[in-house]
Amino acid sequence: MTSTLDKPVKAPTFQGVSAKRKLTNNVATVLVSASVLIALVPLVWVLYSVISKGFAAVTSSVWFTNSQAGTTAFSPGGGVYHAVMGTLLQGLVCSLISIPVGVMVAVYLVEYGGGTRLGRVTTFMVDILTGVPSIVAALFIYALWVATLGFERSGFAVSLALVLLMIPVIVRATEEMLRIVPMDLREASYALGVPKWKTIVRIVIPTALSGIVTGIMLALARVMGETAPLLILVGYAASINFDMFGGFMGSLPGMMYDQISAGAGANPIPTDRLWGAALTLVLLIAILNVAARLVAKIFSPKKV
Repeated sequence: MTSTLDKPVKAPTFQGVSAKRKLTNNVATVLVSASVLIALVPLVWVLYSVISKGFAAVTSSVWFTNSQAGTTAFSPGGGVYHAVMGTLLQGLVCSLISIPVGVMVAVYLVEYGGGTRLGRVTTFMVDILTGVPSIVAALFIYALWVATLGFERSGFAVSLALVLLMIPVIVRATEEMLRIVPMDLREASYALGVPKWKTIVRIVIPTALSGIVTGIMLALARVMGETAPLLILVGYAASINFDMFGGFMGSLPGMMYDQISAGAGANPIPTDRLWGAALTLVLLIAILNVAARLVAKIFSPKKV
């Protein structure tokens, strides 16, 4: 004999729904769907423009292996190797500073500093930094690093300016991910006698790792496209420079700005280089996002 508990549960049936409620539901569905389509139009348009106009340059045999050294606005050839290396180096140094600082600040705000005066002050300062324009961050680093301390303009100074832009984004994203970790996991760990710091390191952070990595990649994608720190804190070099503490350094945003100055739009050669550098930057960010998703999937908690 089959009991009622063994029978499959059927979907609830709603009867007598008024025509007004059905109309309201349909209108809301249409508005939400239309909003999604409207949001997708500029995104698809931008991607189509960048891919269609930059594809020819990116598919060149020397694009990723050569620099722009020795080329002019009227001489074809050259590649983007120097700009990719400069962008990666600046982003790497920025990430090495920003990620641990941002994650630890978020851990403090969620796990330790809730309701304290220092926690409120930190939250207020993070909110202010979130809205700071990139040119203000660049001017601050110039005044401190170059004018006051006497160091020369360099790629490292650019990374310091990018740190100011990256940290608040990481703090906010990490903070939100840590807050959605169920409190039951923490309490179960405490009940087993696990110290708080080990609970955070072994349970809380791994549970929220996927969202934390996504937030970090969004922050990195934002700073990798900034131009103001490059213009103020380091000059553009068409050749390869791996020295983060001296000399001009190439970068993808810097290359795009240089090609605009060289007559992009009127001259087809710098125009192709401009769109090629833009597509390269988009591809670089896409690759980093895919890699971050894979890392988050590997290290996230496994289902039993």
